[in-house]
Amino acid sequence: MRILVVEDEKKVAGFIKRGLEEEGLSVDLAEDGETGLTLGATGKYDLILMDVMLPKMDGLSAIQSLREKNVSTPILCLTAKDTVEDIVAGLDCGSDDYLTKPFAFAELVSRVKALIRRNARDRGAELLFADLRIDPVSHKVWRNDKEIDLTSKEYALLEYFMRNPNQALTRTMIAEQVWDYTFDTFTNIIDVYVNYLRKKIDRGFDTKLIHTVRGVGYMLREPE
Repeated sequence: MRILVVEDEKKVAGFIKRGLEEEGLSVDLAEDGETGLTLGATGKYDLILMDVMLPKMDGLSAIQSLREKNVSTPILCLTAKDTVEDIVAGLDCGSDDYLTKPFAFAELVSRVKALIRRNARDRGAELLFADLRIDPVSHKVWRNDKEIDLTSKEYALLEYFMRNPNQALTRTMIAEQVWDYTFDTFTNIIDVYVNYLRKKIDRGFDTKLIHTVRGVGYMLREPE
């Protein structure tokens, strides 16, 4: 597995590189956003770790450019910004996960391995539920043959629902499975993204598929 680390602080970059190489991963470094974009666009990496505050091009702009180039490589944001608004901005631009500095290296390794596993799992057969269909390879989504454009995190959330239909999924379960977060304060992000997903999946359709389970969380189901 080859990882691209885009980080302008040399001590931090070196620390991450040494630690990941000890885990058996190959690591390349980039010191600015423009170089990170150029290397990331080659498509040869299994994961990209992208700092947000970078010279020449900020990390969020680099991530957005990669997604516009149809680069589907999983991307983990590294940043000191930790408000709900900052996290949503990072995820909206196309990143798959978000880790705030300072972080425990064990948590970084856990996030890296989870994203790599999820990316490998995505290479599978189409998933169907009611008139909703998703392709785990291309990350394309259709409802009643109408293609629906989702961000990478909206897609990950929908895929989790699709793999667990007719089950009440708590906010904690969603946070742990889709974002690999385990703390309660992250649940506000869950509500934000479920609302995003509802607007795209259910708006304009007579049958609503994403439902709130009061006191529990959410469920993908057909109305009775």
